[in-house]
Amino acid sequence: MPSPLHGVRSVVARFSRSRFFRRVGPTVMPPLERGMAWLTRGRVQLSGLLVPSLVLHTTGAKSGLPRETALMYCPEPAGRMLVTGSNFAGAAHPAWSANLLAHPEAWVNLGGRRIAVRAELVGDDEREAVWASIERQWPGYRGYERASGRTLRIFRLTPHPA
Repeated sequence: MPSPLHGVRSVVARFSRSRFFRRVGPTVMPPLERGMAWLTRGRVQLSGLLVPSLVLHTTGAKSGLPRETALMYCPEPAGRMLVTGSNFAGAAHPAWSANLLAHPEAWVNLGGRRIAVRAELVGDDEREAVWASIERQWPGYRGYERASGRTLRIFRLTPHPA
C-alpha cells in the first residue's frame, strides 16, 4: 500500500513537470531554498521535505569562484549520490554541471554535514539503468529530458576523504 508521502510526491512530481513550474521554478525556488537554509542553519532544505536533497558546492568553471546549488539527488550504495542537470527542463545545461566537468572535486552539504565528493559524468553505457533508479524515486523525472530537447547530464558523486 502506498504511503501518504508517496501520494504527495506523485502530486508534486506532476506539478513540477508542468510548463508553469518550469517557467517560475527557476525564479522562485532558489530564494525559497536559501530562506529555508538560513532558517535551519543549513540542516533542512525545502525540497528535502519531499525528496532527498543536498547543497552542491562547486568551483566556477570560468570564474574559479565558489558556487552552491540546492539539488535533488538519488542515493546509491556506499554513500554515492546521483544528481541530474535538468535545469527545470531548460534548453541549456545548468552552470553547476559545467563546473563539475571543469572541476570534479566538490563537496556537498547533506543534513548539515559537509562531505567531500568527486563527480563523474555517467556514461552512455549505464544511462538507462541510472534513469530507472532515478525514476523509482521521482516518477516521470525523465520527462525533463524530453521537454528540454537535450541529453541531461547525470553525475555520480562519490564521497572521499577531504
